[in-house]
Amino acid sequence: MLIDEIKQRNVQAIKEKDANARAILGIVMNKYLLGSVEKRSKQEEMTDIDMVAILQKTIKELNDEMETYEKAGRQEQANEIKYQKALLEGYLPQMMSEEEILEVINGLDDKSIGNVMKHFKANYAGKCDMGTVQKVLKSI
Repeated sequence: MLIDEIKQRNVQAIKEKDANARAILGIVMNKYLLGSVEKRSKQEEMTDIDMVAILQKTIKELNDEMETYEKAGRQEQANEIKYQKALLEGYLPQMMSEEEILEVINGLDDKSIGNVMKHFKANYAGKCDMGTVQKVLKSI
C-alpha cells in the first residue's frame, strides 16, 4: 500500500536527518490515521484511493502556503514548501491528460454532467482531476 511506502520514506528521512521531509511525511501520516479512524467507525478500510486523495489535498494546501510565502518575500520557506510538494507528488499516480479524459467522455453514451462526473469518480478516482474533467466536458 501507498502508506507503507510513505512510512518507509519517513524512516529514511529520520536516518538522513531530513527535517523538511519528516515534517510533511508526518503530516500525511497523521491525516491517514485520522482518516482510518473515521473509516473504521463506518466499518470500512482505508485504500490507496483514499491515500491519493489525502496527498492531493495536502499538495493543494502546500500550494496555498507557498503562494503566501512568495507574496511575503520569504523565498527560503517557499523553497522548503516546493521540496515538500515535489516529495509528495512522487507518490501520486500518473494523472490523465485532457486528451485521455476527452476520449473517455466521447466513449460514454450519456454525456450529461452528472453522469460523466459519477463515471469518473467511480472508475478514475485519484487518476484525474475532477476540475479538469469538468473543464473538458464544458468544452465539448
